[in-house]
Amino acid sequence: MEAKIEKGHFIESIIKEDIKNNKNNGKVVTRFPPEPNGYLHIGHAKSICLNFNMANKFNGRCNLRFDDSNPAKEKQIFIDSIKSTINWLGFEFGTPLFASDYFDRLYDFAVELIKKGKAYVCSLNAGDIKKYRGTLTEPGKDSPYRERPVKENIKLFTRMKNGEFDEGEHTLRAKIDMKSPNINLRDPIIYRVKKASHPRTGDKWNIYPMYDFTHCLSDSLEGITHSLCSLEFEDHRPLYDWTLDALETPCHPQQIEFARMNINYTVLSKRKLQKLVEENHVNGWDDPRLPTLEGMRRRGYTPESIRNFCNVIGVSKKGSRIDMGLLESCLRDDLNVKAPRVMGVLKPLEVIIENYPENLTEELTARNHPQKEEMGTRKITFSKQIYVEQDDFMENPPKKFFRLGPGREVRLRYAYLVTCKQVIKDESGNIIRLICTYDPETRGGNAPDGRKVKGTIHWVNANDCIDAKVNLYDRLFKDENPEQGNRDFIENLNPGSLKELELCKLEKSLINARPGKAYQFERLGYFCLDSKNKDSGDTPNRDPVFNRTVTLRDAWAKMKKR
Repeated sequence: MEAKIEKGHFIESIIKEDIKNNKNNGKVVTRFPPEPNGYLHIGHAKSICLNFNMANKFNGRCNLRFDDSNPAKEKQIFIDSIKSTINWLGFEFGTPLFASDYFDRLYDFAVELIKKGKAYVCSLNAGDIKKYRGTLTEPGKDSPYRERPVKENIKLFTRMKNGEFDEGEHTLRAKIDMKSPNINLRDPIIYRVKKASHPRTGDKWNIYPMYDFTHCLSDSLEGITHSLCSLEFEDHRPLYDWTLDALETPCHPQQIEFARMNINYTVLSKRKLQKLVEENHVNGWDDPRLPTLEGMRRRGYTPESIRNFCNVIGVSKKGSRIDMGLLESCLRDDLNVKAPRVMGVLKPLEVIIENYPENLTEELTARNHPQKEEMGTRKITFSKQIYVEQDDFMENPPKKFFRLGPGREVRLRYAYLVTCKQVIKDESGNIIRLICTYDPETRGGNAPDGRKVKGTIHWVNANDCIDAKVNLYDRLFKDENPEQGNRDFIENLNPGSLKELELCKLEKSLINARPGKAYQFERLGYFCLDSKNKDSGDTPNRDPVFNRTVTLRDAWAKMKKR
């Protein structure tokens, strides 16, 4: 089910050259290594698609490996979500792997570095370590503990492992070069004391390895050939290579960096997404306005549309901001093909057809898709009382308004031509009802006398529909780059990003709707049943809740042109 890669990119070219030269015996092994401290977002989808597609394309293997070396932030709920999301995207993996699987081996590697004189226990506190590190323009200076004897380092490191020291009292640092222009090589910390119970190893460990130490060695132990990661790890590559060279590991993977994904009108920083959730600016990690894959799935995004989007944007070394409209276009392309058409009225306006027979309910045939006959037809009903959209009526319509107005004739989709005869208002002057007449000779919407009617509007039978709630979602932020300037990105939130509509009227066939199934509400957009809302699903006596996945056209693009 992987997305087909239509065009090559620089990583694919590197892999092809490696295979040609029989590097790694012609094998390709990649990995996707998320930290289970949150939910995946659309940026992760790019890495997932890249790693799994490269492995699949070259008959290789892609490992799912959880980087669970920071037990204070990691939870089983995140592990379960990540596995489910990768499967939902259409990719298969074997038994999930964990960095914690290698804790014993990593500890032995650390001891080996100490014995080689390439690591030492440092007793500086965090503040002093930072001072000694220097800056981008000034070299660092050696820790006073840098030349501790090997035996003393091993003894102290053992005591760290045994839990004899408090957090921050000692660290294990690689001995590289405090004057290196690359700050990552200025004796980086590779182990720290952390008194935290681990979800998988319990209380066995009082020390945990740092990411840069864990990652490269985990790659090596798994036989990874191409370690594909985002561009912010480019400066970490020398440390990746130094660690593997210092330990003379038999497998030395090649780290290759690519530009991460940035999309306008949203943020993809896990820390910022967490702030949105924890400060209740959104309703949880699966809020359909968020770029989390859980949220996008709940909103109605399809895995095919996300895979296609990742294919379209490609892989490069140069970062850029991608237009949200491109993501939505990929979604529309997919839903246009697969979503059956139904009718729903979001802001109902009652219409009484005065010359239609009393107590008559007529059955009409509607197509489920205008271009796909194989999707078949369905039966809808018509009666004297129907609902149309409030926006489809104007009391004083302009010249190019081809919908309902006093004395105007329009076509009701699949039904008849109707003409508005009277407007009924309440005491406040609000329009509450239209009185219309219909032409019984125009069943199906065509006039036998050949008269032309430009306007066609959708409707539902007031006596044969279901009540529903509908959530209309829009951009989460007002500006293309919410993080631009000195403002807090929270100040850029769009107050109109969610509109909740009550008492919508939907075609009765939607009573059988299930989460994950997309529908096009004709003329209104694509919608799906909300899988998480307490009012959704089979709960008795509750109205279903539908989420608008995306509009039929890019409304924001039209606004920007004005």
